[in-house]
Amino acid sequence: MIFLKSPEDLEMLKRSGKILAAVMRKVEKIVQPGITTLDIDRLSQELIIKENAVAAFKGYKGFPAASCVSVNEEIVHGIPGPRVLLEGDIVSIDLGVNYQGYFSDMAVTLAVGRIDESRKKLIAVTRQSLDTGIKQARVGNNLTDISHSIQTFVEAQGFSVVRQFVGHGIGAALHEDPEIPNFGQPHSGPLLKSGMVLAIEPMINMGGWECLILDNGWTAVTKDGAPSAHFEHTVAVTDKGPVILTQ
Repeated sequence: MIFLKSPEDLEMLKRSGKILAAVMRKVEKIVQPGITTLDIDRLSQELIIKENAVAAFKGYKGFPAASCVSVNEEIVHGIPGPRVLLEGDIVSIDLGVNYQGYFSDMAVTLAVGRIDESRKKLIAVTRQSLDTGIKQARVGNNLTDISHSIQTFVEAQGFSVVRQFVGHGIGAALHEDPEIPNFGQPHSGPLLKSGMVLAIEPMINMGGWECLILDNGWTAVTKDGAPSAHFEHTVAVTDKGPVILTQ
């Protein structure tokens, strides 16, 4: 069931999203060669607590950390630890917060020091694909209008769209209906209505779209070892158009 949010719900979700965006901006500033993925997680947890919020990922279905930190060929759900970030890496940081029972979710992919042109393009295309998808989150469109716009943009740039993981509804829970694929034909799926809140999150690979899950049961990596990038925003569908809550 897809839950429509009231104006009061949307106001609280805006607060949650504003907290999350502020935390992410601060976390981004420490990304440089020599830090560990655990450094990112520790700061994320500390900042979320300072905002009187709760890290939405920690303990979710047993996930052990406040953040997902995925490096290079890791697509999503990287578990923070002693891995040191190196010059030329790319790192995806995925964070969620629960603020007074209202959830928000966002992700960014960042360069670690200087990176090559192919990785710069991967990051730029993934970020732009999220913008492309958000533009389709309008009253009267179908859900897969978001999906199709992302896929067609990405594939035109020579990259591939991950199939195994998708976006999702969000609000009173971290994951709600509907699922939001980043691929598919347009003009199908649920009709978008004012009050829907969606976590739109393209995961884009430089090589093929296939992935594998590591032995830890969480971390997804590209099957061919090529780099992957991930961007996400929590977006409200409104009568005035899409509103990014994690801006």
